[in-house]
Formats: sequence, structure tokens, C-alpha cells
Amino acid sequence: MAEIAGNALLSVFDKTGIEEFAKGLADLGWRIYASGGTAEAIKKTGVEVIDTSELSGGGAILGHRVVTLSREIYAGILADSSQEKELDKLNIPKIDLVCVDMYPLKEAIDSGSNEAEVIEKTDVGGPTLLHAAAKGRRIVLARPEQRIEVLDWLEAGKPDEAKFRKKLAAIAEYEVANYMIKSANYLGEGHTLGYLGERVAAPPYGENPWQGNAGLYIERDNQDPLSLGKFKLIEGNELSYNNFTDVDRLLQTITHAAASFEKNNGEVPIIALGAKHGNLCGAGFNKAAKIAVEKMLEGDLRAIFGGSVVINTAITKEIAETIMGYKIEKGKRILDIVMAPSVDDDALELLKRKNGKLRVLINPALGELGEKSLDSARRPRYVRGGRLAQDNYTFVINYASPDVEKHGAPPTKGQMDDMQLAWAVGTTSNSNSICIVKDGMLLSNGVGQQDRVTAAELALMRAKNARHDTKGASAYSDSFFPFPDGPQILADAGVKAILTTRGSVNDGVVVETLTKAGVTFCTFPDAQARGFYAH
Repeated sequence: MAEIAGNALLSVFDKTGIEEFAKGLADLGWRIYASGGTAEAIKKTGVEVIDTSELSGGGAILGHRVVTLSREIYAGILADSSQEKELDKLNIPKIDLVCVDMYPLKEAIDSGSNEAEVIEKTDVGGPTLLHAAAKGRRIVLARPEQRIEVLDWLEAGKPDEAKFRKKLAAIAEYEVANYMIKSANYLGEGHTLGYLGERVAAPPYGENPWQGNAGLYIERDNQDPLSLGKFKLIEGNELSYNNFTDVDRLLQTITHAAASFEKNNGEVPIIALGAKHGNLCGAGFNKAAKIAVEKMLEGDLRAIFGGSVVINTAITKEIAETIMGYKIEKGKRILDIVMAPSVDDDALELLKRKNGKLRVLINPALGELGEKSLDSARRPRYVRGGRLAQDNYTFVINYASPDVEKHGAPPTKGQMDDMQLAWAVGTTSNSNSICIVKDGMLLSNGVGQQDRVTAAELALMRAKNARHDTKGASAYSDSFFPFPDGPQILADAGVKAILTTRGSVNDGVVVETLTKAGVTFCTFPDAQARGFYAH
């Protein structure tokens, strides 16, 4: 009898390719052990399968709740080379390969299943087998896509074996830990917080060159189409740590803008945004992409230098020419990132920058933005010794809401649209923030101030520096005005419509001040609509 290459234990929920995998192992001389449905699937291919009951001393019990949880199976997985003689005495075969996945717990939780149904989908044997195989440094497969990879590796003669086994063990432990975290978060109902990500990008350093060990970590089963891991880099160097933070902020702003336009107008215009150091320095909307881009750039031609741009429509050659050449006398505009649903080949040639310094990212989901695009996942934030966590900011203004109060002349359609853009920018910029918009173009973004008067002064100063006329403009403040001095400054500069929240003891005085100044004033309750961000 020919010597076998090894013993393999196969027990999977997802049977994608399991027949081919088992046949591939058998062709390489492996003995196959399997249980239940896995064994039935393999038998159909003609591959000889031994039921796991021969390892455990009995078949499935308790309505198939207990199948692989036996001393004999774990001894075969955990025994090291010094204990193989003891295995022989006990007549227990050494298990050299473990191919296991787990019941779909996340799907059960996400579907709204009741607790009893979730319990039934909570695997015990699968995680335990994977954890044991990882500890025993067996060849362990925790994902269906690993099956072809492992067969190829075996056929190649197991190159770099120790390193490859360690990699497989790490993935198995990741899958087990992620599974346990899902269960803990579900059972904890807010009392526990767990997140486990897999590195999908490794920037050379963090925010500063002396901050090393940077990485972008994404949950492997993340289904968000706008997840940073779903963007495809089609030109330029790998993104830096700061690039990723800019991308995240741009996504927050453009999704809020799109959600607001869809809710209030029934459709989403072309939206173009430009950011620098995490805050918006340019924003524009229009039915025509070229005009939207021009408005975005015109907002602050000085600040956009070295910035990042996102647009929710395909970048054609004409749009690329506008992005790179609008009001540029010589050469082309210096940018770090350009994002869009897609980029034409001719446009890509125009966007390229020497030494790959302009990164071009595409994601088709950018072309389908609306209310459903808002990020609804909880947001954790590191604080010394732990994490803060909160629900994401998913509020969207609704002019038809009974909670909105309007003072002065009714806002025009143009003012309502401008206030929407100002709101989307301000509510996703570092608080305190006051934003000024006119004719679909962000004139200025006064962010990160300790008091609202200075935020107003900063917004007006930036608008003036960019040579904009604020007469007839609209503004947004990310929280109420505690005194009338801030809004008076805006009114004196010609701002004619302001959107903010209410909740100050001086609300009445503020309303009176703005009404006398002929300013349309719209407010929502502060507890409902306050827009502090990155506070």
C-alpha cells in the first residue's frame, strides 16, 4: 500500500469548489475525512471519503449540534512531532490539513433574525477546529478562495513551508476572532465593542515621517460599496496615510450633499468637491460637470493647490482639462488625489503627474450617490487607554420637516440649494464651522474656531481673499448662534440666507436681528441637527 501524503479533515458550510479541492488532494495522495453534507458532496465526484465518525468514535449527536467536538480529533490536530508515537498507541491518525469554515453568523444577525435563530447559526466546532489547527501549525484553510492556492502550493512542493503555514494560521485566527467579535457585539447590545480589520494598504508612514507602522485596515466582510477598500487605484503611487483621511472626509461630504439634494430636490446634481488637509476648500454643483468643476476650483484657487478632488460623474477629457488647467497660465494644476466613478483613457493621460504623485481612484458607486450612500456604521475614536464610539452622523436636512422654522422672507429655490451645499460642507468640517455659498459655489469654509464670531470672520476673510462677493450669498453654521454678533457680521457682509440650529436662550434676539437685516433665517432643533464633526 502506497504511503499517504497526509490526512485531511474537510467540513465546510460554503461548498464552493470543495469537490475539486478534495479531488485535487486525493490525486496528490491525501486521505480525506469529512462529515455530513461535505462528505456527500465529495462522494459525488467519486473520491473516497472516510466519515469523521471513525475519528471521533461516533456520529453526529444532539440533532447534529455536536459532530467534530471530540478528544480524538483534536489530539490528531494538536499533537506535535514528539507526540506522534503516543497517537499511534491511541490509534489516532495525525490530521495534517484542516479545511473548515463557519456558519454564517453575520448574515443571521444582519437579517434581523431573532436570538434563537442567531444561536442556531452560532458555530462552535468550526472556530474550535480552526483555532486548534492554527496552534498546531497544520495546513489550515478558513476561506473558500484558499482552496486553489493551497492545491497549487502542494503541487509546487510546499515552497517556503514555515512561512506559508504561519500565514494560513494568521488568517484562520483572524476569521475566528472576527467571528467571536460579531457574536460578542450582538450579545453585548452596546456593552461590548470589537472591530477586527485586515490590512489592505500599508502607507510608508503616518501623518508625519516619524510616525511609522501605518496601515489601512478593513473588515474583510465589509459590504459598503464606498468602503475605502473598494476604490481602485488606476494611476499614481500608493496612497499615504493623509491621503486616506482626505478620501474619507470627501466621502462624508459628498454623500451628505447627495443625500440632501435627493431628499429635498428629488435628484442629485453633479457635485465636485476639493479638500485640503481634511477640510473642504472648494465645492460646486450644477447639471453640467464642467461648470460644477469650475465652481469647485474657483472657490479657492490658492487653497486647492496640492489638494484632493472628488466628482460624482465620469471624468472625460474635457473634465480632466478643466480640473488640471482651469485658470492655470502655465503647466497644470498640482493635485494629490482625483476620485470619480470612472476615468476615460484620454482623461487619465491628462491627469498623470510626474513620479506618480497624482493618485487617480475610481469607484462606480460614486456615480450612484443618494440617501442610501450615507455611512451608517458606528464610528470609534481612539482616546488614551480606550475608544469612544458613537452612531454615525446620518442626519439630513429636510425643508419640508415640521421641525424647521423659517423667519423673514421665504427662502428662494436658489437659496435653499445653496444652504444645502453649505450644510453638507459645514456639517462634515471640523467644528466650529461657518460656510458661505453663492450660486452653487462654496465661497469660503471657516472651520475649527473656538467661537462662532471668529468662525464668521474667518469665513468672510477667506471669501475676500479669494476675491468673492458675499452679497446675496447663503451661509450655514454648524450650531446655533449664542449671541447676535456672529450673524450680524454675516448680514453686514451681504449674506441673505442662513441655515443653522436653534436652542440658545438668545434665539429670539438672533431672529429679531436677522429679520431687521432682511436675512432669511431657517433653523432646526439643535438636539436634532447640530453638525459638530471631528470635534
